[in-house]
Amino acid sequence: MPLYRYKALNSRGEVLDGQMEAASDTEVVLRLQEQGHLPVEAILAAAATGVAWGSLFKPKPFAGGRLVQFTQQLATLLGAGQPLDRALSILLELPEDEAARRTISDIRDAVRGGTSLSVALERQHGVFSRLYINMIRAGETGGSLHETLQRLADYLERSRALRGRVINAMIYPAILVTMVGFSLLFLLGYVVPQFAAMYENLDAELPLFSRMVLAIGLLVRDWWWVLVGLPALGVWWLGRKWRQPAFRARFDEWLLRQRLAGPIVARMETARLARTVGTLLKNGVPLLTALGIGGRVLGNQALIADVESAAGDVKNGVGLSTALGKGKRFPRLALQMIQVGEESGALDAMLLKTADTFEAETGQALDRMLAALVPLITVVLAVVIGGVILAVLMPMYQLTGSI
Repeated sequence: MPLYRYKALNSRGEVLDGQMEAASDTEVVLRLQEQGHLPVEAILAAAATGVAWGSLFKPKPFAGGRLVQFTQQLATLLGAGQPLDRALSILLELPEDEAARRTISDIRDAVRGGTSLSVALERQHGVFSRLYINMIRAGETGGSLHETLQRLADYLERSRALRGRVINAMIYPAILVTMVGFSLLFLLGYVVPQFAAMYENLDAELPLFSRMVLAIGLLVRDWWWVLVGLPALGVWWLGRKWRQPAFRARFDEWLLRQRLAGPIVARMETARLARTVGTLLKNGVPLLTALGIGGRVLGNQALIADVESAAGDVKNGVGLSTALGKGKRFPRLALQMIQVGEESGALDAMLLKTADTFEAETGQALDRMLAALVPLITVVLAVVIGGVILAVLMPMYQLTGSI
C-alpha cells in the first residue's frame, strides 16, 4: 500500500504530523477520525517533496538511539516493579525534546484510559514500527512485557550497531574521494590554465601528454559549471528513478550479482531478516506474521520478493529453509542453519544464531573491504594528481635543459 503523509489536530488542539500506509487518502482521513483526530491534510509521501526537505534535518521523536534508550528505560522500570502508567510518567520527565515528551504523554494518557500499550503505540501515527508494535502486543498476550522489552532493546541496539558499522566503513573513503576530487578540480581549473598561458607565450613544443592535460585544464576552467551541474542533475534523476519500484528492483537484483558488493549485501540483509524473525518468534509471534514483518525491514527489493514468495510457500506447508532457498539469493550457510533449527524444533534460537554469525561475517567483510579500498583509492588518486603535475612541469624541465 502507498505511504501517505498527514497533518491532523488532536483533542487538545495540537498538530500531529506523521505517516500512514493506506489504500487511499480517504482511508487515512477515516482512520484519523476514528482515532478522535481532526484531519487537516493527507497526501502521498512521494509527492510531499516540500515536507520531506523541510523535515530532513528534523529529528524524529523516537528513532535510533532515542528509541533504544526509551525501550531500555521502560524495561528497567517495569522490571523494578513499577506499574506501566507510573513508568511512563517517570520517562515523561527525561526527554528534553518537546515532541518526545508529547508522544510519551499521549501514550500514558491512553494507557491510563484502559488502552493496551501496543494500541497506544499504534496510535502514534508511524512513530513506532510494525515490528515494535507487534512485539509489544506479543509480550502483552504472553504476560512477559518486561522480558519482551529487554529483547526488543537488544534487537534495536544490535540493528543500530550493524547499520552504524556500515556507515562508518564508508565515511572515510567518501571524505577521501570528495577532498581529493575538489583538489583535482582546483588543480585542473586554476593552476593548469596558468601554465597553459605561459607555454603559449613561450611558443614551446609540448609533448602529447602535456597538451592533453592542459586541454583538460582549459576545459575545466571554461566549463566548470557543466562539471558541477551534471553530477547534481544525475543525483536528481537517480532520486526520481529510485522511487520507481521497477527500477529499484532491477538495481537491487543487479547489485546482488556483483562479485564484491553482492555477498556483503546478502550477508547484511540475511542477518537483519534472521534477527527480526528470530526475535519475533521468541516472543510468540506466528511465523507467517514474523515473515511479513521481517520482509519489511529489508532494504533489497529482490530479497523482499523472495521473502514474500517464501511466506506463501510456508503457508502451504513448505519448510522455511526450502522456501527461502528457491530464490537462490540467500547464502547457503544461512539456509542450512535454518534447516537445522526446523529439524530440532528450535527455529527461533537458530535464527538468532544465524544473525550473530552473519553480523560477524558482515563486519569482517567490511573491515577487509575498507582495508583494501582506502589504499587503493589513495594510490589511484595519487597517480592521477602526480600525472597532472608531471604533465605540467615536464615541459618546463625540458625548456630549462635546452637553455
